[in-house]
Amino acid sequence: MAQNRNNSDIDYVRPVRRILVGGLVLFCLAVFLIWRIDSPRVERYRSNLVDRVVPSFEWASVPLTHFAGMLEDFQSYQRIYQQNQELRRELQQMKAWKEAAVQLEQQNAKLLALNSVRLDPKLTSVSGVVVADSGSPFRQSVLLNVGERDGIKDGWATMDGLGIVGRISGVGKNTSRVILLTDAASRLPVTIQPSGQKAILAGDNSARPALEFVEDLDAIKPGDRVVSSGDGGVFPSGMLVGQLALGPDGRYRVWLAADYEQLEFLRVLRSHQGEVITDTGGLIVPPQPQPAPSPEDTAEADAKEEPGEDG
Repeated sequence: MAQNRNNSDIDYVRPVRRILVGGLVLFCLAVFLIWRIDSPRVERYRSNLVDRVVPSFEWASVPLTHFAGMLEDFQSYQRIYQQNQELRRELQQMKAWKEAAVQLEQQNAKLLALNSVRLDPKLTSVSGVVVADSGSPFRQSVLLNVGERDGIKDGWATMDGLGIVGRISGVGKNTSRVILLTDAASRLPVTIQPSGQKAILAGDNSARPALEFVEDLDAIKPGDRVVSSGDGGVFPSGMLVGQLALGPDGRYRVWLAADYEQLEFLRVLRSHQGEVITDTGGLIVPPQPQPAPSPEDTAEADAKEEPGEDG
């Protein structure tokens, strides 16, 4: 009994489904034919149908409109994201260019400072680039990319755009080594201005070399200007060395003017041999001729001698 009832239900559903599918197909075909027929009467019918049906389906177009807006927003977001990535890449490139520009600006400032140093017109120089820094707790020196091919000689003074840095100590064909003023083997005769006191700047592997053999300690004070004295003929006279300061150990030290933290370009000063004096007699005043004695002076001299002879 139950089986017959299920069979009757199944037999009832299938015809209804077929009828609905067939009606839907006929409806779609009719709509297709109506939209494909080119006739004024059919055109009026289509217009009336659209005027009646479309306004009642506005609620159905709202989700479609929002969905289309979401697609446009998503596309706009994609474009903004791509532009953001491009701007990030450009920003990274600009940072690299900025760093390069800052380095070039610093190098340009150092070169301008190096060229603006006033030297004795008789002095000439050779500029070099520091290619290596061999500074250590026991030795303070740098390596320049100029050597024998550039006419560099051992003992010549070097300076940056501010003050004296050191002297040439070792020359190769293409490079040369500079012993800095801070090295323990460095000794430089200096003059303390304005007092004019003479002293020796002795390196001790520290950033502030000490002063030794000062003539009069009472005549100097912190803040005095220290320049090269030119004694010994190695360093030119009057070149800026630094500023006098009082160290924590109570000794006078020199705050060096050269920027030892950023030594990139150095100027090697050509030292010319001083004039050699071969005729030492030229420095001695020649004997002056004595005037002839007058008769009165001779008579007085004879009178003084006579008592002695009698005695």
